[in-house]
Amino acid sequence: MKSVSITIPCRNEERYIGKCLLSIVNCNYDKKLLSVFVCDGFSDDSSIAIIKDLANKHGYIHLIENKKQTTPFALNLGLKANHADIKIILGAHAEIYPDYINQCIKAFNFDEQLGCVGGIIENVYENETAEAIGKAMSSGFGVGNAHFRTGQLDGYVDTVAFGAYKKEVFEKIGYFDEELIRNQDDEFNFRLLKHGFKIYLYRPIKSKYYVRASFKKLYKQYYQYGYWKVYVNKKHQTITTLRQIVPLLFVLFLFGGAVLSIIMPILGILYLSILGLYFMAGVYSASKQAKSLNIVLNIVKCFFVLHFSYGLGYLKGIIDFFALNKSIKNEESLTR
Repeated sequence: MKSVSITIPCRNEERYIGKCLLSIVNCNYDKKLLSVFVCDGFSDDSSIAIIKDLANKHGYIHLIENKKQTTPFALNLGLKANHADIKIILGAHAEIYPDYINQCIKAFNFDEQLGCVGGIIENVYENETAEAIGKAMSSGFGVGNAHFRTGQLDGYVDTVAFGAYKKEVFEKIGYFDEELIRNQDDEFNFRLLKHGFKIYLYRPIKSKYYVRASFKKLYKQYYQYGYWKVYVNKKHQTITTLRQIVPLLFVLFLFGGAVLSIIMPILGILYLSILGLYFMAGVYSASKQAKSLNIVLNIVKCFFVLHFSYGLGYLKGIIDFFALNKSIKNEESLTR
């Protein structure tokens, strides 16, 4: 049997951290082989009290103080806390199925070159907005070939959510880049693949995720995804995935097409026609996700927010990191 650790970054997650930890408590893996590290960034709600209560009841749950209050620093704190054979990363908004760990162990047996395995996310919706966001993020039209969201097939992928990693991966390639506010998992998985390891998505590895219920938060989240993806590209001097370019092209089309339509009104017909096709495709994809007209329209809105915010963030990243050669040390001002 393999020893397993689970690392959970946390800050002000009083509504979810208890459910997350109880899902681990209820998993059917030998608790003598399990360690859980909740890395809290000075929560000022009741999160710490909830964590401490469960830690007192279950000796394998540990609370670690995340002084820097960033996700990659929290991840590294937990990952370095012990020398488990398998190290799992989990979000405070997530819950794992009882056989999650066993399915991860099983998946590693498929190929000796596997460095990381993961599964699919089942979204939990707390209102109609959350449902629309979750369904948009589970659609190929919304997120491309992000199979851990769409859940379409088992196989080799370039990234997974809530991945389980062999300890050898960290010994060979190091830990998460603490300069990155977003995309630290993407960047880490890119290095993993670059060093000859493989990533496998196995659908029986299942988790639930409580979806963000705000278009504003969704916009900010994907804007930062796009923005920091550029920094990752610059750092590694390559485009890590081709699908990241599509939202940028979409934003360039929106801005460029609008300008050209003013200069040459005849192009406006073509511009509006292409926009019409985009929204028709969005409605078609959304209608496969939901039957309610209101939810369908909200899903289409989510599609636009996902694509526009990511593309705009990517464009801003190109300007900041390439054209202006701004330093990563100014990341607070860069992402506002």
